[in-house]
Amino acid sequence: MNVDGADEASWEGPEDETQAVVEAVGRQLKMWRKAAGLRPEEFGALMGYGENLIYKIERGVRIPRPEFLDKADEVLGAGGKIAAMKKDVEQARYPKKARNLAKLEAEAVELGGYSNHNLHGLLQTKEYATALFEMRRPAYSQDEVERLVAARMNRRAIFDRAPAPALMFVQEEVTLRRPLGGTMALRRQLEHLLEIGQLRNVEIQVMPTDREDHAGMGGEIEVLKFGDGSVVGRAEDRSFAGAISDPKQLRVLELRYGIIRSQALTPRESLAFIEKLRGET
Repeated sequence: MNVDGADEASWEGPEDETQAVVEAVGRQLKMWRKAAGLRPEEFGALMGYGENLIYKIERGVRIPRPEFLDKADEVLGAGGKIAAMKKDVEQARYPKKARNLAKLEAEAVELGGYSNHNLHGLLQTKEYATALFEMRRPAYSQDEVERLVAARMNRRAIFDRAPAPALMFVQEEVTLRRPLGGTMALRRQLEHLLEIGQLRNVEIQVMPTDREDHAGMGGEIEVLKFGDGSVVGRAEDRSFAGAISDPKQLRVLELRYGIIRSQALTPRESLAFIEKLRGET
């Protein structure tokens, strides 16, 4: 799975409906600006933003940040009516696929993931995720990078859920050695893994590079289980397409994931291995 869509790429959902929300907010801002008798350049100067950004937000091309709406409410004397729109655009700030995946993760009682090129999105630090998105080719704009990183960090709310879901991750050894973002970024990422790995509902396993038998050569895997007994999965293997819900395919996926876990180091051995790598980094 490529770096720009790691984790999110296979979770398709319904047609995105948030663009209409963003456009409606833009129209409201324009109406308030005109009612205040301000031209876009004048409004921009009062806001501390460029005229071009004002035009883009009013046309629904750019999603306004929460602090922008707070400032606009103050400048335009809206009495809280503009600031109240923050809730409407909050979810629109995140890409559709990330929102769909976050929704599934918020409902899951068990999650199992195997990652082979980079760390699973739920395990990534902000620094690591930023480096990952910044190296994408063709390149994302800085605004896109910030939006994608914010969406990924938002998904980490799963660690704060109560009751806590069972979270299991298998990481290829190379993902713990590749210094994405630099050596210090990798060290901080390893320290984060050691911290997360201490949680009672989290198990992190390392798949050593020297394994002669490996059930995960088909690529990344993720399996989500829900309280009603339903299961959904995804796999990088081309024999699977998109989100997987077919019982026969899910049995294959779960079997493969179970073998991967049995071939990897145990959680205790894995944390010791990560600790060793941190000392070497």
